[in-house]
Amino acid sequence: MNRAAAFAANAPLMGIPGAASPAGGEGDWFRGAGGLRLRAAVWAPTGRGKSRGTVVLSPGRTEPIEKYFEVIGNFLARGFHVLAHDWRGQGLSARLLPDRLKGHARAVEEFLDDYARLLDAFEARCPKPWIMVGHSMGGALNLLSLEAGESRFAGAVLSSPMLRIKTGKRSMWSVKLAVRWNIRHGRAGDFVLDDPDDPFDHTFENDALTTDEGRYELWRQQLYACPHLAVGGPTWGWLNFALDAGERALKVKALKSVKIPVVVVQGADDERVWKQTNRWAARRLGRGRYAEIPGAKHEVIMETDDKRAVFLSEFDALADYVAAEEDLSPVVLEEPAAALG
Repeated sequence: MNRAAAFAANAPLMGIPGAASPAGGEGDWFRGAGGLRLRAAVWAPTGRGKSRGTVVLSPGRTEPIEKYFEVIGNFLARGFHVLAHDWRGQGLSARLLPDRLKGHARAVEEFLDDYARLLDAFEARCPKPWIMVGHSMGGALNLLSLEAGESRFAGAVLSSPMLRIKTGKRSMWSVKLAVRWNIRHGRAGDFVLDDPDDPFDHTFENDALTTDEGRYELWRQQLYACPHLAVGGPTWGWLNFALDAGERALKVKALKSVKIPVVVVQGADDERVWKQTNRWAARRLGRGRYAEIPGAKHEVIMETDDKRAVFLSEFDALADYVAAEEDLSPVVLEEPAAALG
């Protein structure tokens, strides 16, 4: 198959027993900034007369579409189309370095350009109103797109958005200094602290960002079944991008410019991003709401059923406000009383 034919073919969606792609979905390719081949997929709800709209789903760092099959099914069951995508550098989208395990990034603008091109490419297949759903890195980029003037969405739900990352025992000042030094010395494509953080060595006890071991292990099985989906540790270039994205998103004027309703759903025990920062940002959005889930870690969408229920409840409340479900049951016309005798 030549390259043109390969690009025209549908993009694959990988599934395993217990974590298969929901019915009604189709993978596809589109061109991102600089002509990169990026992957997306669209699902249509089945067995319904009319769609309520579309959820546009943006995963976090390292995460492919496949990791979100369960929540995609949740959205479909609520009557929504779903458009999900792989960011550049992860999933089956084009990687930015020869070593596929390096989680690399160059500039915020490339990601925002990719996102606008995604919406343009699939707009005709995605009925409105649109609801934005993004996790972590995806949530931060989603917010930046709204701040930059993206106006096609009716509302947004952001899960633990990556607005200020935690840096462990190192101060933010020292991390920024290290980033600048390594970028300046041509090490943008090197792993941070030379740590590849091989995802195939991860364990639930040491690396899980959820308290749900069953969901964690199911994702591990998906990863082993399709190792091309894997991404390892971040590079200095990615860390520079992440710090820049957060700083831009947190400008008060930019936050206040977002006029659609935005819900920030945050795990109380998040070890990756600062919940205090996300709460601060939510309160400065034009129509923001902050909801914290006790006992939840960073990946609230992958949490235990009771914790996921909070996320889904927040989604439902927003959806009922911006995309109220119509009564699709058949109308039964009653005969006039005089005709019944």
